[in-house]
Amino acid sequence: MAGMTTTTTTPAPQVWPTLRARDARALIAFLVEAFGFEETAVYGEGERVDHAQLCWPPGGGIMLGSDRGREEENPWWLPPGTFGAYAVTDDPDALFERATKAGAEVLYGPRDTDYGSREFAVRDPEGNLWSFGSYRGEPRRA
Repeated sequence: MAGMTTTTTTPAPQVWPTLRARDARALIAFLVEAFGFEETAVYGEGERVDHAQLCWPPGGGIMLGSDRGREEENPWWLPPGTFGAYAVTDDPDALFERATKAGAEVLYGPRDTDYGSREFAVRDPEGNLWSFGSYRGEPRRA
């Protein structure tokens, strides 16, 4: 279409945490609805997800797939529900409201920390822990 541009470059190198799920397709839907992740790629057939990429709008993201059990040929096995992550958000209060409306289990509601962050923590339906806050980290040393 005239006037439309498409980006064909991949993002700069980043850290991409990974997790496994008993019901990966349901977890993807939850993470999109509750937290605002963007479903970028999902590969697999039927209920099985071999690889999914969910982008976090401010940058980075996560990868996930269906649990395949602890098989000898699967050296990257992670037990479902054992993941934990912190993600930066500019509006933790609004995101907390969104997450709880979608059914996230509250570990603690929005609060201010002694290091200047406003943050909260919840658990997703698979049991993974998610903390979201305004703390962006300290500047790197030169």
